[in-house]
Amino acid sequence: MRMATRRTTRERPVATQADFIRQQYAFAAHIRDPQHVPAPAGIEDRRMGIYRELFYNNVEGFISGTFPVLREIHDDDSWHRMVRAYFRGHHARTPLFLEIPREFLTWLHDERTPQADDLPFLYELAHYEWAELALTIAEDTTDPDSIDPDGELLAGIPRLSPLVWHMTYAFPVHKIGPDFIPDTPGESPTSLVVYRDRHDKVCFMEINPVTKRLLEIIESNETATGREILARIAAEMAHPDPDVVINGGLEIMNNLKQKDIIAGTYKQ
Repeated sequence: MRMATRRTTRERPVATQADFIRQQYAFAAHIRDPQHVPAPAGIEDRRMGIYRELFYNNVEGFISGTFPVLREIHDDDSWHRMVRAYFRGHHARTPLFLEIPREFLTWLHDERTPQADDLPFLYELAHYEWAELALTIAEDTTDPDSIDPDGELLAGIPRLSPLVWHMTYAFPVHKIGPDFIPDTPGESPTSLVVYRDRHDKVCFMEINPVTKRLLEIIESNETATGREILARIAAEMAHPDPDVVINGGLEIMNNLKQKDIIAGTYKQ
């Protein structure tokens, strides 16, 4: 009899824990989708309403704060319908609040079913706006001992700051707003650089194809000098006078260095 009593005593916490876990899942399921999933039994609806509002408003606030233009060009119904769909269906892979916008971006790209009334630039604009937050919280991985900030850009091997992204979009996302909502992509792709300068200010700059190509080469280069990189670009362009490209390219590199996009040159 004693042994039976002891087994019963041990089983009670397991049963209680299982009930608690089921209650948590029921609570979370209702918070995610209150229109279709009933609240757990025995909880006053007024109290549940506080949690429904608190959880959704926190998530929606982080999303609208990161994507202000996206929010501004959507009416209330379409915006909350989209955020509710994310809140209801996406299973986040991180508990960090600052990662919510990236989770939303992932959901837009990989999980969300496109709607007939979607703006054609929806994901591109979201990506552009998210980049500002991403670079704001990004860590600088530069080893100061490996870079000469005053190095000669033509003779040395130029190096980008790790706090620089260059991106190309079909739509001119940096111009989109309530007064400019394009229906079709631009005549040519839009290339942008987003970067964080030495004062930790995140900036954006539109660039032409030559600058875009220059950044692409510098990003993956560890051996060619600035002069060799510009000569390569001149050859790709089949330019009749490579010196023109080299001189113009040096001016571009100096401008990029002033903006902290080029960090300097590799130390020899």
